[in-house]
Amino acid sequence: MVTLKILNVSFKYNSIPALENVTFSVNEGEIISLLGPNGSGKTTLLRCICKLLKPHHGTILLDEKDLNIFKRSELAKLIGYVPQIEEATFPITVYEMVLLGRKPYMKLRFSKNDLIIVDRVMKEVGIEYLAFRKINELSGGEWRKVIIARALAQEPKILLLDEPTNHLDLKHQIEILKLLRKLARERNVCIIMAMHDVNLALRFSDKVVVLNKGRIVFCGEPKQLSSDIIEKVYGVKVEILRDKRGSPIIIPTS
Repeated sequence: MVTLKILNVSFKYNSIPALENVTFSVNEGEIISLLGPNGSGKTTLLRCICKLLKPHHGTILLDEKDLNIFKRSELAKLIGYVPQIEEATFPITVYEMVLLGRKPYMKLRFSKNDLIIVDRVMKEVGIEYLAFRKINELSGGEWRKVIIARALAQEPKILLLDEPTNHLDLKHQIEILKLLRKLARERNVCIIMAMHDVNLALRFSDKVVVLNKGRIVFCGEPKQLSSDIIEKVYGVKVEILRDKRGSPIIIPTS
């Protein structure tokens, strides 16, 4: 059973704290949403988990093994990361971009299995029709789907996404989040995503972690989140309703 444990993780930019004693765990097949205002530490935490940043304190365990013992090439087979911002600079095709997700598995060249996985992932994300388009010709939403597909081509056990619905209209936001839920359920992938849309996060997550100024102020099931927490973190008075599925819906009242 795949598990990811974040234990007392702290990080500073120079002398300014960005994360303070952050602790929670993720089991295989779970979707965790990181919530909180800008500057609350969501992106920093994702970057610590994928070793782009090194925590100043604390430990991150993958299947009870310290993340620091893994080589970067090994980690690339275990953790997929979709950043919030990534520019499409080189004029390669969409297919070639997604194929780059197979790089950790390649030796001298790609294999037939690599191509099968890329084809499957592109169909899952719904971008097969873009295969031969240049990435610098894509819309913001199309580009977002491409970099998600590239991460999925890694076949990771842990998938980290920073604002996965950024630049997408409502229809495509729902499509991507349904795809992520399907991956979590059917492939037992651990998914952690930083989200700004609180209602979408509550609908599609098994647990939410609410950060404020680098500290966890709530960690639990969406149905347990209170209006007091939302008001404290976001500075907005809200009412919490329920949809027909029982998922909470946050309605601002001020």
